[in-house]
Amino acid sequence: MAGSGHTRWRPLLEPALTILTVGALGAGAVAWLSGADRIADMCWAAGTAVAIVPAVAWVILALRSGRLGVDLIAVLSLGGTLLVGEYLAGALIAVMLAGGRALDAAASRRASRDLTALLERAPRFARRRTGTEVQTMPIAEVAVDDVLVIAPGDVVPVDGRVVDAVAVLDESALTGESLQVDHPVGEAIRSGVVNAGDVFELRVTATSENSTYAGIVRLAQQAGAESAPLVRLADRYAAYFLPLALTMAGIAWLASGSAVRAVAVLVVATPCPLLLAAPVAIVSGLSRASRSGVVIRSGGALENLGRATTLVMDKTGTLTMGQPRVVDVVTGPGTDAAEVLRLAASVDQVSPHVLADAIVTEAVNRGLRLTLPTEAAEEPGRGVSAVLDGRRVTVGKLGDDAAQSAWAQGAVNRARLDSAALAWVCVDDRPVGAVLLRDPLRRQAPRTMRRLREAGFDRLVMLTGDRPEPAREVATVLGLDEVYAQQTPADKVAAVRDERERAVTVMVGDGINDAPALAAATVGVAMGARGATASSEAADIVLTTDRLDRLADAMDIARWSRRIAVQSAVAGMSLSLVAMAAAAMGWLPPAVGALLQEAIDVAVIVNALRALRHDPRTKVDLTAGTESMLQGFAAEHDELRDALGQIRDSADLLAGSAARPGAAAFDSVKQSYALLTERILPHERAEETELYPALAVPLHSGEATATMSRMHAEIQRLSDRIGTHVHLAESSGGIQPYQVDDLLACLYGLHALLRLHFVQEEENYFTLVQTDPDR
Repeated sequence: MAGSGHTRWRPLLEPALTILTVGALGAGAVAWLSGADRIADMCWAAGTAVAIVPAVAWVILALRSGRLGVDLIAVLSLGGTLLVGEYLAGALIAVMLAGGRALDAAASRRASRDLTALLERAPRFARRRTGTEVQTMPIAEVAVDDVLVIAPGDVVPVDGRVVDAVAVLDESALTGESLQVDHPVGEAIRSGVVNAGDVFELRVTATSENSTYAGIVRLAQQAGAESAPLVRLADRYAAYFLPLALTMAGIAWLASGSAVRAVAVLVVATPCPLLLAAPVAIVSGLSRASRSGVVIRSGGALENLGRATTLVMDKTGTLTMGQPRVVDVVTGPGTDAAEVLRLAASVDQVSPHVLADAIVTEAVNRGLRLTLPTEAAEEPGRGVSAVLDGRRVTVGKLGDDAAQSAWAQGAVNRARLDSAALAWVCVDDRPVGAVLLRDPLRRQAPRTMRRLREAGFDRLVMLTGDRPEPAREVATVLGLDEVYAQQTPADKVAAVRDERERAVTVMVGDGINDAPALAAATVGVAMGARGATASSEAADIVLTTDRLDRLADAMDIARWSRRIAVQSAVAGMSLSLVAMAAAAMGWLPPAVGALLQEAIDVAVIVNALRALRHDPRTKVDLTAGTESMLQGFAAEHDELRDALGQIRDSADLLAGSAARPGAAAFDSVKQSYALLTERILPHERAEETELYPALAVPLHSGEATATMSRMHAEIQRLSDRIGTHVHLAESSGGIQPYQVDDLLACLYGLHALLRLHFVQEEENYFTLVQTDPDR
């Protein structure tokens, strides 16, 4: 009870102390102006005595925690003014001490308002629909599979899936993104987001205790700056500053024979808010991090992140998306790719397998109309089968003797080359197509790796339980320094400990198996706060959205906050030293010195509040028009990416009939050329004439897009070359044998070039927009 009472009264201590000391100073001033000098001295002495009590308590608390800070100088100067009769100076120091503490408390409250906002907006009630009746109930009573009604403006209380209509959500509280996000029927959404659209229904998938927002609230409750190593850093500065101040005061006393001059030195050597400036900068950094979708448990974690030089990352879910996605659909002769995907997704609706979920999601995203299957049956390790429109459709693995046709062998080879999984689609036991799936690299990962190196990481290491081949591919693309494949959780812990022995190490992961490694690192970072997962609980920092670039944001914030904190501490000490020298020479009487020190302390704390702002060296400012343009071109990329398969299909069909190219190959090539002239080339020209000039301003150079412009020219050249082949074939009755080699080189080369070009633009430019680049 005593502890809770202390906590309850603590916010009132600084304001009450400020009122008392200011009141004593003002009353003394009134008495002095009235000619009552004795009463004035009594008022000022009372104000000094009032401040001594909490000052001594603060020194004792610091000593109990193993710290000896410059608060001791405040106690000595307050006592010294009473002993030598400099009551006005004592009253000014008391006001300075109380005012500094009050200013720090106010600054901390301002800086931490974003953290406390997480707690204040936590939902406490939910509307549950049972039949046609809707009841308001405590959130703790919500159970899995309940159907909740989410009204406009409501905070989604628990994790679930959208039931009846597209949900338009404001996810800024979790992700820091200002744009609204549409979630179609069946898509999972997290608690803590706000309904920015019409009413929709939500089927509960997790209780309130296990939902995303509850996990974030628990983390936010632990966030604070009291244990920041930078506070101890300031105290280490004070370890040198304190004896220096006492020595200068002693010399001034001995040289002048005046105790008043010694007291004057101690008065200007009383930078009490100096030690408060570091926590203000750290708490400000925590506030900025929370607005960016990063929850940091303590100022210590923020400070350690700011001086880290080694980054260790898990691959799956950290550098990659962590869930498979459809990358291609290969079909047999006479079969449409969209129909193969529709059949596979219709059957996979009844399967809980992770690959099945990816196939269904892809079909829904493409707008395919799925059929409800009957007589569904799933064989573990083989796949699922069901009846669709009177036909038995099977999705899963294929027997070793079934993939004998040329197209099936081509699908197997492509999957092997792309490190992809294959889901075969069979109709009445006959293979008609295959869906290729893989865990794709996060779009923003390469740019984030570059940003992290610029922020101070000089060693990037990847740990993964995956096979060496895909692990090396990811490491090569990202330019990592070291990669360890086929790692068990114990191996990961050993690797992290080994790295930690050499440097301050950050470990990033997302799964339960990453929790031990996160705990072993200097700073553990969990990707995505998914309720009370083991990785989130073991981590020092949690990225509340599955965006790797948030780690780079957190790194920038950490280094900026640390720079401001150290700057504030050094500036405060330097100014105090100059004032101490002036006081030792007798140029500053105690009262004037106290006023000067008050100004120094206020200036230092105000400077510490700069940590609330962006580091101007890392921010890329985009106009609303440029952001909108980037989003539009990103959406076109998503549409065109699927269409690129047409170019490769044309090349494959032509290669299969190279000896005597037939009408089917020619028709396919003409379709590819039409795709180029009608969709791809207009898109590239619009980027060249509209997007790239707009990006030149925020990127501070037109050269930033020069290489992309050169690729545009090459895309145009290859497209023109294909067009020439099409015109020649039309005039000679079909593709001639002499055209095949060059046409194949153009088609395959253009397909590879477009894929690379799309990826480069997405990594370099589209990730500048504060939206989820992986959606």
